[in-house]
Amino acid sequence: MTIRVIIVDDQAMVRAGFAALLAAQSDIDVVGEAPDGRKGVEVSRTTHPDVVLMDVRMPEMDGLAAARALLDPPRGVVHLPKVLMLTTFDADDYVYEALRIGASGFLLKDAPPADLISAVRVVASGEALLAPSVTRRLIAEFAKQRPAPRKDQSLRLNGLTPRETEVLVLIARGLSNQEIAERLVLAEQTVKTHIGRVLNKLDLRDRAQAVIFAYESGLVTPGGQ
Repeated sequence: MTIRVIIVDDQAMVRAGFAALLAAQSDIDVVGEAPDGRKGVEVSRTTHPDVVLMDVRMPEMDGLAAARALLDPPRGVVHLPKVLMLTTFDADDYVYEALRIGASGFLLKDAPPADLISAVRVVASGEALLAPSVTRRLIAEFAKQRPAPRKDQSLRLNGLTPRETEVLVLIARGLSNQEIAERLVLAEQTVKTHIGRVLNKLDLRDRAQAVIFAYESGLVTPGGQ
Protein backbone atom coordinates (compact mmCIF):
# COMPACT_ATOMS: atom_id res chain seq x y z
CA MET A 1 0.00 0.00 0.00
CA THR A 2 1.12 3.56 -0.73
CA ILE A 3 1.40 5.91 2.24
CA ARG A 4 -0.32 9.23 1.54
CA VAL A 5 1.46 12.17 3.17
CA ILE A 6 0.96 15.93 3.46
CA ILE A 7 3.60 18.36 4.72
CA VAL A 8 2.59 21.35 6.83
CA ASP A 9 5.43 23.84 7.43
CA ASP A 10 5.76 27.60 7.04
CA GLN A 11 9.19 27.30 5.38
CA ALA A 12 8.86 26.66 1.65
CA MET A 13 12.34 25.17 1.39
CA VAL A 14 11.58 22.67 4.15
CA ARG A 15 8.37 21.62 2.44
CA ALA A 16 10.12 21.26 -0.91
CA GLY A 17 13.01 19.29 0.54
CA PHE A 18 10.84 16.90 2.50
CA ALA A 19 8.46 16.46 -0.43
CA ALA A 20 11.29 15.61 -2.84
CA LEU A 21 12.81 13.12 -0.40
CA LEU A 22 9.54 11.36 0.38
CA ALA A 23 8.20 11.38 -3.18
CA ALA A 24 11.32 9.50 -4.29
CA GLN A 25 10.19 6.51 -2.20
CA SER A 26 8.13 3.93 -4.07
CA ASP A 27 5.74 3.43 -1.15
CA ILE A 28 5.14 7.11 -0.29
CA ASP A 29 2.98 9.63 -2.15
CA VAL A 30 3.05 13.32 -1.17
CA VAL A 31 -0.54 14.41 -1.82
CA GLY A 32 -0.42 17.98 -0.50
CA GLU A 33 1.43 20.79 1.26
CA ALA A 34 0.41 23.76 3.40
CA PRO A 35 2.24 26.81 4.86
CA ASP A 36 0.32 27.00 8.14
CA GLY A 37 -1.87 24.93 10.43
CA ARG A 38 -5.19 26.29 9.24
CA LYS A 39 -4.48 25.45 5.61
CA GLY A 40 -2.99 22.16 6.73
CA VAL A 41 -6.30 21.13 8.28
CA GLU A 42 -8.12 22.14 5.08
CA VAL A 43 -5.71 20.20 2.87
CA SER A 44 -5.94 17.15 5.12
CA ARG A 45 -9.72 17.12 4.95
CA THR A 46 -9.68 17.19 1.16
CA THR A 47 -6.76 14.81 0.48
CA HIS A 48 -7.31 12.28 3.31
CA PRO A 49 -3.63 11.53 4.03
CA ASP A 50 -2.39 8.64 6.11
CA VAL A 51 0.31 10.79 7.74
CA VAL A 52 0.55 14.54 8.35
CA LEU A 53 4.03 15.97 8.93
CA MET A 54 3.19 18.95 11.13
CA ASP A 55 5.58 21.75 12.09
CA VAL A 56 5.18 22.89 15.69
CA ARG A 57 5.61 26.64 15.25
CA MET A 58 3.65 28.33 12.44
CA PRO A 59 1.61 31.49 11.84
CA GLU A 60 -2.21 31.58 11.56
CA MET A 61 -2.61 28.31 13.47
CA ASP A 62 0.28 26.54 15.16
CA GLY A 63 0.93 22.83 14.89
CA LEU A 64 -0.63 22.00 18.24
CA ALA A 65 -3.96 23.62 17.39
CA ALA A 66 -3.93 22.02 13.95
CA ALA A 67 -3.16 18.58 15.42
CA ARG A 68 -6.04 18.98 17.85
CA ALA A 69 -8.38 19.91 15.00
CA LEU A 70 -7.33 16.84 13.03
CA LEU A 71 -7.42 14.37 15.91
CA ASP A 72 -10.61 15.67 17.55
CA PRO A 73 -12.62 16.74 14.50
CA PRO A 74 -16.19 17.98 14.26
CA ARG A 75 -18.97 15.41 14.02
CA GLY A 76 -19.16 13.95 10.54
CA VAL A 77 -15.43 13.94 9.90
CA VAL A 78 -14.43 10.29 10.03
CA HIS A 79 -10.90 10.29 8.64
CA LEU A 80 -8.21 10.62 11.32
CA PRO A 81 -4.66 10.78 9.96
CA LYS A 82 -1.57 9.99 11.96
CA VAL A 83 0.18 13.22 12.99
CA LEU A 84 3.96 13.38 13.23
CA MET A 85 5.15 16.64 14.79
CA LEU A 86 8.26 18.35 13.39
CA THR A 87 10.35 20.56 15.65
CA THR A 88 13.68 22.37 15.59
CA PHE A 89 14.27 21.85 19.29
CA ASP A 90 14.57 18.71 21.40
CA ALA A 91 12.78 20.31 24.36
CA ASP A 92 9.75 22.01 22.85
CA ASP A 93 6.92 22.40 25.35
CA TYR A 94 4.36 21.92 22.59
CA VAL A 95 5.38 18.33 22.00
CA TYR A 96 4.15 16.75 25.23
CA GLU A 97 0.74 18.34 24.74
CA ALA A 98 0.68 17.12 21.14
CA LEU A 99 1.33 13.56 22.27
CA ARG A 100 -1.35 13.90 24.94
CA ILE A 101 -4.01 14.81 22.39
CA GLY A 102 -3.08 11.93 20.13
CA ALA A 103 -0.12 12.82 17.90
CA SER A 104 1.93 9.75 17.07
CA GLY A 105 5.29 11.25 17.95
CA PHE A 106 7.77 13.87 16.89
CA LEU A 107 10.91 14.22 14.83
CA LEU A 108 13.67 16.81 14.85
CA LYS A 109 13.90 18.71 11.57
CA ASP A 110 17.64 18.13 11.37
CA ALA A 111 17.26 14.34 11.62
CA PRO A 112 18.99 12.36 8.84
CA PRO A 113 16.87 11.76 5.71
CA ALA A 114 16.68 8.05 6.44
CA ASP A 115 15.12 8.84 9.83
CA LEU A 116 12.38 10.93 8.22
CA ILE A 117 11.51 8.18 5.76
CA SER A 118 11.53 5.57 8.52
CA ALA A 119 9.40 7.80 10.78
CA VAL A 120 6.69 8.13 8.14
CA ARG A 121 6.59 4.36 7.67
CA VAL A 122 6.59 3.67 11.41
CA VAL A 123 3.75 6.10 12.12
CA ALA A 124 1.72 4.92 9.11
CA SER A 125 1.94 1.34 10.40
CA GLY A 126 0.24 2.39 13.63
CA GLU A 127 3.31 2.56 15.84
CA ALA A 128 4.37 5.64 17.79
CA LEU A 129 7.72 7.30 17.29
CA LEU A 130 8.98 7.21 20.85
CA ALA A 131 12.29 5.39 20.72
CA PRO A 132 14.87 8.23 20.65
CA SER A 133 16.41 9.08 24.00
CA VAL A 134 15.46 12.73 23.49
CA THR A 135 11.81 11.68 23.61
CA ARG A 136 12.35 9.97 26.94
CA ARG A 137 13.80 13.17 28.37
CA LEU A 138 11.03 15.30 26.93
CA ILE A 139 8.19 13.14 28.23
CA ALA A 140 9.73 12.90 31.67
CA GLU A 141 10.24 16.67 31.83
CA PHE A 142 6.74 17.69 30.79
CA ALA A 143 5.03 14.90 32.68
CA LYS A 144 6.04 16.84 35.80
CA GLN A 145 3.25 19.23 34.88
CA ARG A 146 0.62 16.47 34.87
CA PRO A 147 -2.54 16.90 37.00
CA ALA A 148 -3.28 14.65 39.97
CA PRO A 149 -4.27 11.13 38.87
CA ARG A 150 -7.98 10.73 38.25
CA LYS A 151 -9.97 7.96 39.90
CA ASP A 152 -11.15 6.62 36.54
CA GLN A 153 -7.55 6.18 35.42
CA SER A 154 -6.72 4.13 38.49
CA LEU A 155 -9.77 1.95 37.91
CA ARG A 156 -8.71 1.35 34.30
CA LEU A 157 -5.25 0.29 35.49
CA ASN A 158 -6.90 -2.28 37.75
CA GLY A 159 -8.06 -4.09 34.64
CA LEU A 160 -4.50 -4.92 33.59
CA THR A 161 -2.72 -8.12 34.55
CA PRO A 162 0.58 -7.78 36.44
CA ARG A 163 2.50 -8.60 33.25
CA GLU A 164 0.54 -6.04 31.23
CA THR A 165 1.22 -3.40 33.89
CA GLU A 166 4.91 -4.27 33.75
CA VAL A 167 4.91 -3.85 29.96
CA LEU A 168 3.12 -0.50 30.23
CA VAL A 169 5.75 0.78 32.66
CA LEU A 170 8.55 -0.20 30.26
CA ILE A 171 6.75 1.45 27.33
CA ALA A 172 6.56 4.63 29.38
CA ARG A 173 10.28 4.39 30.07
CA GLY A 174 10.87 4.58 26.32
CA LEU A 175 11.96 0.97 25.74
CA SER A 176 11.43 -0.57 22.31
CA ASN A 177 9.65 -3.89 21.83
CA GLN A 178 13.00 -5.63 21.50
CA GLU A 179 14.30 -4.02 24.69
CA ILE A 180 11.15 -4.98 26.58
CA ALA A 181 11.47 -8.55 25.32
CA GLU A 182 15.07 -8.72 26.53
CA ARG A 183 14.22 -7.17 29.90
CA LEU A 184 11.32 -9.57 30.57
CA VAL A 185 12.85 -12.58 28.79
CA LEU A 186 9.94 -12.85 26.37
CA ALA A 187 9.58 -13.32 22.63
CA GLU A 188 9.13 -10.01 20.81
CA GLN A 189 5.82 -11.23 19.36
CA THR A 190 4.61 -11.91 22.91
CA VAL A 191 5.49 -8.32 23.83
CA LYS A 192 3.46 -7.06 20.86
CA THR A 193 0.52 -9.14 22.04
CA HIS A 194 0.74 -7.67 25.55
CA ILE A 195 0.93 -4.13 24.12
CA GLY A 196 -2.16 -4.76 22.00
CA ARG A 197 -4.07 -5.92 25.06
CA VAL A 198 -2.92 -2.90 27.09
CA LEU A 199 -4.11 -0.51 24.39
CA ASN A 200 -7.43 -2.32 24.06
CA LYS A 201 -8.13 -2.47 27.81
CA LEU A 202 -7.21 1.18 28.37
CA ASP A 203 -8.99 2.33 25.20
CA LEU A 204 -5.84 3.99 23.87
CA ARG A 205 -5.02 4.64 20.24
CA ASP A 206 -1.32 3.88 20.21
CA ARG A 207 1.97 3.67 22.09
CA ALA A 208 2.21 7.46 22.47
CA GLN A 209 -1.09 7.66 24.33
CA ALA A 210 0.02 4.70 26.48
CA VAL A 211 3.07 6.68 27.59
CA ILE A 212 0.97 9.71 28.47
CA PHE A 213 -1.56 7.58 30.35
CA ALA A 214 1.20 5.89 32.38
CA TYR A 215 2.51 9.26 33.56
CA GLU A 216 -0.83 10.97 34.08
CA SER A 217 -2.26 8.03 36.03
CA GLY A 218 0.70 8.10 38.39
CA LEU A 219 1.82 4.57 37.43
CA VAL A 220 5.16 6.05 36.34
CA THR A 221 6.75 9.09 37.90
CA PRO A 222 9.14 11.46 36.10
CA GLY A 223 12.72 10.52 36.79
CA GLY A 224 11.72 7.32 38.58
CA GLN A 225 13.23 3.97 37.79
